[in-house]
Amino acid sequence: MKRRALILFLLASSLLPAAVLGQGAAKPPKPGAKDLCPVCGMLVSKYPNWVATIVYKDGHAHHFDGAKDMFKMWFDPAKYAAGHKREDMAALWVTDFYGLQAIDARKAWYVIGSDVLGPMGHELVPLVSKEDAADFLKDHKGKRILTFEQVTKDLPFRLDDGKF
Repeated sequence: MKRRALILFLLASSLLPAAVLGQGAAKPPKPGAKDLCPVCGMLVSKYPNWVATIVYKDGHAHHFDGAKDMFKMWFDPAKYAAGHKREDMAALWVTDFYGLQAIDARKAWYVIGSDVLGPMGHELVPLVSKEDAADFLKDHKGKRILTFEQVTKDLPFRLDDGKF
């Protein structure tokens, strides 16, 4: 009986990080005062309205000063954090522009080419709904609305260069 209880405990505890930290979690961890963006090196906590976060299966997280840098990490994690792989990422979060709440990055809508600049210039502005994205596009002279899947590997760099 003890062995069965031990097996059940080990099984449950091995699933706990995925359940707690998966995209179904209520909120991502907040960046600390000294957390640096692994892509650009900026202090993330200085820009709470732009925070993006990748949470890994083992529970640790990387914070970014905007969705643009989060996407750079998404497409090439080993370049920015040695030993990190996309398949180890459990959850991706971005901050909704209007609600200033963390939202699932894979379900967010992104506007590019607007007159709103993030901490690193032109940005993928995350919004919680397609309707909010359409309103933002109109109000802020945006160029395009994209889903997570429509963001290409080169787009964050083109935003840096102003070629979107």
